[in-house]
Amino acid sequence: MKRTQTLLATVVAASLSATAHSQTRTTSQGNGPAKNVVLVHGAFADGSGWRGVYDELTRRGYRVTIVQNPLTSLDDDVAATRRALDRQDGPTILVGHSWGGTVITEAGVHSSVVGLVYVSALIPDAGESSAQQYEGFAATPEFVIDTHEDGFGSLSLPHFQSGFAHDVSDADAAFMRDSQVPISMSVFGTRLTNAAWRAKPSWAVIATEDKAFDQAMLVHMAERAGARITRVAASHAVFMTQPTVVADTIDRAASEAGLKVGRR
Repeated sequence: MKRTQTLLATVVAASLSATAHSQTRTTSQGNGPAKNVVLVHGAFADGSGWRGVYDELTRRGYRVTIVQNPLTSLDDDVAATRRALDRQDGPTILVGHSWGGTVITEAGVHSSVVGLVYVSALIPDAGESSAQQYEGFAATPEFVIDTHEDGFGSLSLPHFQSGFAHDVSDADAAFMRDSQVPISMSVFGTRLTNAAWRAKPSWAVIATEDKAFDQAMLVHMAERAGARITRVAASHAVFMTQPTVVADTIDRAASEAGLKVGRR
């Protein structure tokens, strides 16, 4: 059996049973060429969705690493991201889509990270949960989550394309729908220990046709973080459908963080 809910109702319910997680704060690394980019995917997806951004960035001379989040807890996803950051050989731009924004906010205190890029992403503060970000903003009725008895959620199959990726082909939407990765719904109630954006510069790509988040919510989070905002007409799958815009923003982040990219 399963119960079907909109995202707003689901994450608020999940927040009631979550526990706080502690992570170790690290300090920022010194100057040097930012040739590294680490990409962190969100819920209901995996790292393969970054292929277009990966191709754009590697053509521009970046070394790109893609995290595969287990989506089992905030701790687990942060640990996966930290493992990727530990493998970098210098200053790094850390990028997160959707739930991945929460992950990079916690993991971004890593010493290699010099800038954060949020791609239609959650941006909580230290002491806040992801669920709290929805409070006071409009519901998103087209973004429907089926929560299963094991506590994991997946996007409703009939609503997947309209809610997540209305700007991809029917065939691509069907593949994304049928290959989606469920997420433990308890993650939305986990409070963060760190907010990397308070110490490091940030940028945000906001998809203006995103059905997962109220536009006012996306803008509020980005502005609170002091992020430089780029808007683009796209669905929640903006990380897939607008790879050049996302790559341009990452490129700008590397430059505006006071660093130059080492070309190969």
